[in-house]
Amino acid sequence: MASSPSASTRSVALVHLALATGGFAIGTTEFAAMSLVPLFAPGLGITEPVAGHVISAYALGVVVGAPLVAVLGARMSRFALLIALMGSFALFNGLSALAPTYGWMLVFRFLSGLPHGAYFGAASLVAASLVPSEKRTQAVGRVMLGLTVATILGVPAANALGQTVGWRWGFGVVAVLALGTVALLVALAPRDKADRTASPLAELRALARPQVWLTLGIGAVGFGGMFCVYTYVASTLLEVTRVSAATVPVVLAVFGTGMTAGNLIVPRFADRALMPTVAFTLLWSAAMLALYTFAAASLWTIVPCVFLIGLGGALGTVLQTRLMDVAGEAQSLAAALNHSALNLANAIGPWVGGMAIAAGWGWESTGAIGAVLALAGLPIWAVSVAMERKRTAVLQPA
Repeated sequence: MASSPSASTRSVALVHLALATGGFAIGTTEFAAMSLVPLFAPGLGITEPVAGHVISAYALGVVVGAPLVAVLGARMSRFALLIALMGSFALFNGLSALAPTYGWMLVFRFLSGLPHGAYFGAASLVAASLVPSEKRTQAVGRVMLGLTVATILGVPAANALGQTVGWRWGFGVVAVLALGTVALLVALAPRDKADRTASPLAELRALARPQVWLTLGIGAVGFGGMFCVYTYVASTLLEVTRVSAATVPVVLAVFGTGMTAGNLIVPRFADRALMPTVAFTLLWSAAMLALYTFAAASLWTIVPCVFLIGLGGALGTVLQTRLMDVAGEAQSLAAALNHSALNLANAIGPWVGGMAIAAGWGWESTGAIGAVLALAGLPIWAVSVAMERKRTAVLQPA
């Protein structure tokens, strides 16, 4: 889809809002499901540790679905693809709300995860196509705002709904949000034509580009630090900071506020200097995560620290734009793979952090471990930059 400079600022903002609404629905179910585990576990006759597999099933669906849907949908118009993805997302979340057994719940959560990455990939490409190239990252950031705002508003609302009228409504409300997104997209999203010259093979060519893999590696490793802390922040607050259970959702909302602010601020710098912004964000995250280890003892220090860690969440948005630059003609697959990489980070971070806690290092040690993961993204970044400079030097005439 070509850039549309003639589109009015208001119409572009409305399209971005419609796309972000889908992100809000996805973010709500992704994070709220974790808080609903104590509620649906007894409802399905399983223990909470077993219920945790439901969360893993969704994440697996994201990892598998992002490249699969992007490749199979290569010849669809982005408008039709967005409608299909959000429609299926509504269906599978509705079925999750009606799941009669644990087995069916696993199936429906896996299916619910399939549209996740491909939706964000397609939505990011549509959002970026409506603005000048120097504002692409800001456009992608607006789509991601739906995901971050969900951690502030959608997750607490879904959890409260689950506690008051039953856990099934926590998933049912997401289906309603997804259907609302479909309606907004039909009313506001631009109709583009399907590219009949596109093919699954052409999309798969992105996998032959080293820069695509390096960008995905930065996200999979460097972003793991944030998830290392976020996964255990509630336990840290209760066991180390010694706050009441009622305080935990407030601190989590502060984290989400930081992520929202990051997606508003950081993309402005990325549109001017993308790769330096990636490096700075990794260094920022490493510093704030290291600080978390010492800030965890007091509510007055952990709250601002959590907010500052949240700012680093904009790394995913910046990497989304980087993939647009290095993917060539395989834009859809590369954009979708970003979310596979981020969900891999969501697996690596908690796993490494959990090992540190099990080893007796303490809940607050997740900050130090997270800082190491953030720093580990820098060597991958350095290789990417070095390869790019070498290629530029070769292409320039003597």
